Amino acid sequence: MLANFLASRFTKAAPVVTARLSECISGRDHSVRGMASMTPIGFIGLGNMGGHMARNLLDKGFPLVVCDVYPEAVASIAQLGADVADTPAEVAEKADRIITMLPSSPNVLEVYTGENGILSKVQSGSLLIDSSTIDPAVTKDVAALAEQKGATFMDAPVSGGVNAARDGILTFMVGGKSEEFKAVEELLRNMGKNVVHTGPVGTGEAAKICNNMMLAISMIGTSEVMHLGIRLGLDKKVLADIMSTSTGRSWSCDTYNPVPGVMEGVPSSNNYQGGFGTALMAKDLGLSSAASVATKTPTPLGSLSCQIYRLMCNQGYSLKDFSSVYQFLKESADS
Repeated sequence: MLANFLASRFTKAAPVVTARLSECISGRDHSVRGMASMTPIGFIGLGNMGGHMARNLLDKGFPLVVCDVYPEAVASIAQLGADVADTPAEVAEKADRIITMLPSSPNVLEVYTGENGILSKVQSGSLLIDSSTIDPAVTKDVAALAEQKGATFMDAPVSGGVNAARDGILTFMVGGKSEEFKAVEELLRNMGKNVVHTGPVGTGEAAKICNNMMLAISMIGTSEVMHLGIRLGLDKKVLADIMSTSTGRSWSCDTYNPVPGVMEGVPSSNNYQGGFGTALMAKDLGLSSAASVATKTPTPLGSLSCQIYRLMCNQGYSLKDFSSVYQFLKESADS
């Protein structure tokens, strides 16, 4: 798909550019990324994750057309050279490779199928990549609608958190047609370290909600154990070091510790600001709980984790990073 896309975009280019493109496509020159970077990419959703992802694309030389409901998010990217579109439809008019990074299924439906959505103006042959974490059934529905418009839709949710998004080392779980995966992989590797093809459309989302259920369970477990150890008289850094080199180790402990002061550069040491919000974790756990019911798969720890994060939302933790479950447990014990 990438070769066809480049060829169609540059057929009216100067002879030297056309000759250069022919070399790339024929395999005599492998610097395709340099040519690809001359064509705009649409990016919709510039939040804690999407903003970093968009900046990485700009840093790699890709011109962007961006859109977000929050003007301040758009302004920060525009200052770096991105073109700004008022609506997703306008993005679709200007770019035939579009990445979306949105909070929930309703947001994805609005951006793609709304009155001013992507599919209202999508160009035939466009490649649409959704990195949101949403219901796999919604992903399949949007993919079917995109196919009717002559476009290809693939789900590519991410793992790694805000720091990985900033550093360009995310893991992408990609669901969609295998023949389109190479073009998608080439683009996503400018924002991530690992790009894995999980199978048909919807399987990327399936992998993501399973991963996030595990993440929630491990974060609650880490928080419980750290809280218990501290109350037993252990130094928090000593306990974290022991756990990070023992059989109880996890990402939640050795990379994203929930206890303030254990490590720098994580939300727990910044009053739980930034990162992955508690409300978003509760939303993702709702998706995994629904999937467990639909498939008749018992997930007792996943269900309990969902209840805990929803309770946190009801008690004012919605906008704090999900690692604030440590603070929630501590305050519950102290009350």
